Amino acid sequence: MTAPPAAAAGDLVVPGRGAGLLDVARRRFLLSLLVRKELRVRYRASVLGLAWSYVKPGVQYLVYYLALGIFLQLGREIPDFAVYLFSGMIVVNLFSEALGNATRAVVNNADLVKKIYLPRELFPVASVWVAIVHFAPQLLVLLVGAAIAGWRPQLLPLLGAVAGFVIVVTLATGLGLLFSALNAVFRDLENLVDLLLMVAVWLSPVLYSWRQVAAVPFVAENSWLLTLYQLNPVTVAVELFHWAFWFPAAQNQPEGSRVGPEVLPPDLLWHAGAGLVLAAVALAVGQAAFRRVEGRFAQEL
Repeated sequence: MTAPPAAAAGDLVVPGRGAGLLDVARRRFLLSLLVRKELRVRYRASVLGLAWSYVKPGVQYLVYYLALGIFLQLGREIPDFAVYLFSGMIVVNLFSEALGNATRAVVNNADLVKKIYLPRELFPVASVWVAIVHFAPQLLVLLVGAAIAGWRPQLLPLLGAVAGFVIVVTLATGLGLLFSALNAVFRDLENLVDLLLMVAVWLSPVLYSWRQVAAVPFVAENSWLLTLYQLNPVTVAVELFHWAFWFPAAQNQPEGSRVGPEVLPPDLLWHAGAGLVLAAVALAVGQAAFRRVEGRFAQEL
């Protein structure tokens, strides 16, 4: 019997000894198949299908806007509160969906993990890409709403929004790799992640302003707490989206209700750089942990 070609035999590697995320990049076709599979499974027998990407955040936004903007009158403290709220909310939604789904990715694909060989990193990465698919229509709604409110695109803030998107996706991928690997061994972890994501919207200035955090007496007396708060990569990404989509619109409001640069947190660009570094560190740590635990997936699942 003829031996298989060396290249074909070389495709099989011991789990944990592959090229990691480089294998994902080399198998982009498999990644696209997994993304389509997840979307088909999620919306199977659904009447609205992908339209749920508009409905769910729309209802969430309406609840928060009525409760905070109307009933608690935060709209008086934050000009153009509708755009402010939504531009931060879509960032947190992207992070929450990407991390929540990535944490369960290996366990939910246990049959594929046990039966066929493919880079296991594909599963959490595919979950992050599904979240990006759902993020796209929300971003479109934000662009339309901001334009109606008077937003005009500015190059540097838009580049800041791109940096914010990269921060969130990189951070979610890194944490997703870490937690998906650990969740294959300790199933309680997915419930812990769910609890953390429940409060994620409150840990960044989505429903309030950073100045309200700075005004808290304990924070005002300990300025390092405000710096620590602003170094949260998700907080950085939210503020970058505020800078890109809310700030220009708020500046174009009628005389007397316009905002000045002081409404943006100080040292935002420095914090953006720090956020990129922290997200990259999370990605490296997540990849290292994933490769270390990957060899146990089959027996644990």
